[in-house]
Amino acid sequence: MEKKELRVGIFGLGRGGAFVGNSINCGGKIVAFCEKREKELFGLKEIYGEDTGVYTDFDEFIEHPMDVVFIANFFNEHAACAIKALERGINVISECLSNVTMAEGVALVRAQQKSTALYQMLENYPYSKTNQELARVYRGGTLGKALYAEGEYNHPLLCDGVPAETNYIRPYPEHWRNHLPRTYYITHSLGPLMYVTGAVPKRVTAMPVYFPEGDAMAGPAVKDRAAIITTLNDDDSVFRVTGCSGFGGHVSGYRFCCDKGEIESLRGLEGKIMLSYGKDIPEGMQKHNLYEAEWNDPDEEIIKNSSHEGSDYGAVRDCFAAIRGEAEPVWDVHRAVAMSSVAILGHRSLLQNGVPYDIPDFHDEEQLKKYENDHDTPFYDSFGGKPTIPASSHSDEVK
Repeated sequence: MEKKELRVGIFGLGRGGAFVGNSINCGGKIVAFCEKREKELFGLKEIYGEDTGVYTDFDEFIEHPMDVVFIANFFNEHAACAIKALERGINVISECLSNVTMAEGVALVRAQQKSTALYQMLENYPYSKTNQELARVYRGGTLGKALYAEGEYNHPLLCDGVPAETNYIRPYPEHWRNHLPRTYYITHSLGPLMYVTGAVPKRVTAMPVYFPEGDAMAGPAVKDRAAIITTLNDDDSVFRVTGCSGFGGHVSGYRFCCDKGEIESLRGLEGKIMLSYGKDIPEGMQKHNLYEAEWNDPDEEIIKNSSHEGSDYGAVRDCFAAIRGEAEPVWDVHRAVAMSSVAILGHRSLLQNGVPYDIPDFHDEEQLKKYENDHDTPFYDSFGGKPTIPASSHSDEVK
């Protein structure tokens, strides 16, 4: 049966531009764009048709007839826009962390409860070739249950040959990247662990890796190179993740320690998997197995030609399947705000020398009430809001 064509709006053409081709490949039709930099909208009607909406104002854009909107504006301003879309019955795919304050998380959950539309967070790192292989093997059952897992997302800007004095990614003092705590950009380190195992964090603690010489990826308000975050999860497993770290080597990796064996992607060896077993070795396998990950996906040719080495396509495909009712959403509003709470409360733990925080159950109205007025944030925003908490440890040294 032919899939229903989804009318798609894109808000934010910097990151959002990557979802145009992926949406089309997944059965979407681009019907509207919104971007405050007006020059980025030139020529879009000629490419996508005269009926295509082009807007610089989100409130006008969201009135355009559409089935789904990609929210890809500034990292710290997704929640308010997502709520407006849900109130209009428009399905939401939020490209990054769902909320940056606890109150936003509460408001987003309540908006989803009232809406006929579906909220989803789009996290693409689980859809890399290596992470898809980790998921395939783990879900195959030969490793047993995950007891402990590690996720490291390390992205120092200087590794890409960009001079330290550059400011193209943070062009003015109030820009969100200048005030981004190391715990907040957590989706790429925690996301694959939650995706592979299905576990949801229930308690978090964090400690800073303080290095005052800074990192070009971070702004002057951030003196930490990483946050070492530990979570206790709803299945009694434990995760250790780094948020977005700025160590010298541009490598990321993921490891799953289970009761029957271990599997990990090897840092610095792109695409390599190490799979090890204890006494129960499956037929055809060795005790230790080093091999190259493969896609094992019927859409492999499309994937190879999509953005972020294929991971964007996989994420969009799953989001569209959920909107069409073909599958359960991977990152529904409750899993999304749970991940965001690890980022937010993990930073509070870091500021208090590792004090543990419980992650709220956002299904419980009493716990929603506890956080409905919690607006603490390390960010400036476009709506006039200013930081209420420091962006890093040793905040007395920040100039």
